[in-house]
Amino acid sequence: MAAGRDVLQAIADRFEHRFTFDEQLAGGAAIDATGTPLPDASIASCLAADAVLLGAVGGPKWSDPNAKVRPEQGLLKLRSELAVFANLRPVKVMPELVAASPLKDHLLRGVDFIVVRELTGGIYFGEKTRTANSASDLCTYHTYEIERIIRVAANLAASRRGKLCSVDKANVLETSRLWRTTVARIMREEYPGIELETLLVDAAAMHLLSRPADFDVIVTENMFGDILTDEASMLAGSLGLLPSASLGASARGLYEPIHGSAPDIAGKGIANPAAIIASCALLLRHSLMLEHEAAVVEQAITEVIREGGRTADIARGNDKVLSTTEFTDAVLRKLH
Repeated sequence: MAAGRDVLQAIADRFEHRFTFDEQLAGGAAIDATGTPLPDASIASCLAADAVLLGAVGGPKWSDPNAKVRPEQGLLKLRSELAVFANLRPVKVMPELVAASPLKDHLLRGVDFIVVRELTGGIYFGEKTRTANSASDLCTYHTYEIERIIRVAANLAASRRGKLCSVDKANVLETSRLWRTTVARIMREEYPGIELETLLVDAAAMHLLSRPADFDVIVTENMFGDILTDEASMLAGSLGLLPSASLGASARGLYEPIHGSAPDIAGKGIANPAAIIASCALLLRHSLMLEHEAAVVEQAITEVIREGGRTADIARGNDKVLSTTEFTDAVLRKLH
């Protein structure tokens, strides 16, 4: 988070903007301080902001699945309060980092796609029950939720290579059958020029590893998107590289790296700041409408990596390993 704030301040200085930062608690830190994972003050601050930059919320201290109060509840509540229903997760493989991926080189050439994940519906938000011997999680989707996320994805595809892949589990789930028929209708009536591919989620998981360069925009429901994007991070080489933007009907968005809190490396100064910095670029682009500034940040990350900048998660062989601060400083030098 410190790296992200430093980068945003550098952009403000260079381009003569003024950003006002308001830091609030969420997740485990908020539970310790207030007993709730998302205090009212944090909600009010987020609702008053033009954009929200979020750090990871969990950790082993709060990981008891039987606990009534958990950090993840704060994250879900924040998404709901901000009404951000479309989660954009870009995945692009840099030629310099091909060796950091477990996949063979030839599979990674030209990989550049975006996963659009529906974020406020489905099983994560459904009614939950638990007894001593059973448990249930209700998965519900409404037509309007599917229509709006498909339009976001299709508009993205129209601005890119014109290909949309919809992922569901329509051979088993009624929610997926509604998803598939709604997608087919929207695409037929509103986006006839977009090439549509439909995959079952298990097949999509396989094709992400066997032909990742074929994908342009992938759209799917909440839980499938959560899982597939973690899988897709291995194409780029590390979870530490991938940003995300969560958007709704207004310009205000929620921005966060897709990685978790990584408590095993906390405090060691070796975390990769690229994902939070790239998330700041998305924030500049989608909420503040500063496209040029966003591109400058993304270019700075690219140049640092091209010149050999590596944190521990993407270093190989004799690569010099940079600390979190050293990588951030290298990006800041590019920005200045």
